[in-house]
Amino acid sequence: MKNIVLGTLLIASLSAGAGSLKGSRPNIIFVMTDDQGNNLSGMGQTKVETPNIDKFAEQSLRFTNYYVSPNCAPTRAALMSGVHEFRAGVTATHKEQEYMALDLTTFPQLLQDAGYETGIFGKWHLGNTDAYLPGNRGFSEVLIHGAGGIGQRERGVKITSYADFPPNQGEGKKAAYFDPVLLYNDTIVQTRGYCTDIFFHAALAWMRDLNAKKKPFFAYLSTNAPHSPLIAPEENLQRMKDRGMKKADVRMAMIENIDDNFGMLMEKLNAWNMLDNTIVIWTTDNGAPGGGVGYKTGKGTPYEGGVHVPMFWYWKGHLQEDADINALTAHFDLYPTFCEFAGADLSKTSQQLEGRSLLPLLENPAAKWAPRILQTQRGNIASEPEKSANKMWSVRTGRWRLVGKELYDVENDPYEAQDVAAQYPEVVEKLSKTHFEWYTTVMPYMINLNNKWEDELAPLERRYYEQEKTMGIPEWKPSDIDS
Repeated sequence: MKNIVLGTLLIASLSAGAGSLKGSRPNIIFVMTDDQGNNLSGMGQTKVETPNIDKFAEQSLRFTNYYVSPNCAPTRAALMSGVHEFRAGVTATHKEQEYMALDLTTFPQLLQDAGYETGIFGKWHLGNTDAYLPGNRGFSEVLIHGAGGIGQRERGVKITSYADFPPNQGEGKKAAYFDPVLLYNDTIVQTRGYCTDIFFHAALAWMRDLNAKKKPFFAYLSTNAPHSPLIAPEENLQRMKDRGMKKADVRMAMIENIDDNFGMLMEKLNAWNMLDNTIVIWTTDNGAPGGGVGYKTGKGTPYEGGVHVPMFWYWKGHLQEDADINALTAHFDLYPTFCEFAGADLSKTSQQLEGRSLLPLLENPAAKWAPRILQTQRGNIASEPEKSANKMWSVRTGRWRLVGKELYDVENDPYEAQDVAAQYPEVVEKLSKTHFEWYTTVMPYMINLNNKWEDELAPLERRYYEQEKTMGIPEWKPSDIDS
């Protein structure tokens, strides 16, 4: 009873100070893993142990109805632009369809204008040519791999621009998850260690330095793990075997490594007395391949299992702890939210934002939240919306998810076990109409559908060979975080 009373008092306090978070200018750390879905031991996944993220979730404000796109680049485009990925020109994950339109203003650009330092560590996946890289889209500190994952290189019917640096490339387990070559600001560098360890260590060193200088920052810690190829440190694989598993699950071992690093992140922030002025957010970019805990589908699908993911927020002393926010929210809501925290000027945005600020919910988890409709559409676009395959698109409202001709009452059937389209034909008709009308409005923004890459090398391949010839590939390591 005591905890309930204290929680109620805190909600009342936050609600009474309406707008109290706007312009509060905290540091913001946004951790987004790749292809993890809801694979956490705290959410029922028995193959993995994630004590650090589980503990964080217990202390956090948990968004229980948070939605993303079915695949990697689309989610990242919506996050960075504040609009549906198709309005950002991103319709797929490769073949130049992952290039985010250059006429958009990203939220890191607005945060920079507001005096924030901005850093990305890990995966970008919104274009590999110079103009599209994060250093030209609002990030002042950059440490990234290329393409959509370390080692990826696509060769098919035509040559594409989709390729990581040559030394990283390899089929399957030959990709360089250990000692990868990365882009550090404007220089290609040779790093040492496991990729996830490198990204967390580099982010922490950068944040520690800015904290000492009392400069606010936005840190985007965007791991490529646990995306395939499935490569994990031996320590994490052995830990699973020590628990009695005959054969370690490599993807789950990658997740346990992320959990180790996340635990280190929280430990360092606490030791450096940064938690009072720092928001920490944990989420993932789409559902897990093959489905997560409970879901019948996963990554790449417009069902719940492809786009419904956890998101946890923690800010010591400022956000209510151990509470759920059940409002229907989405990735493009983060753009105005981060800008309002930073006191950034949203009037400088070149595009009309589709997201809503989450500040009212963060101030009062029980705040009123107007009904909304979220549209999901996979790539492989048909020029006529009605010809798009039924299982390529869906519509989500507070109660319903329509997937093509299938209808699910997700408010009462969260894992979509029973198709109720026959019982509610009027709902099917109404939601279908909204999707096709929406689809028609976004078609003019799909500017990358017919892109053609003529060069025999991808941009990051050519850049690597040119730098190797002129200055070599220097060794790089982040500053010490233990002294």
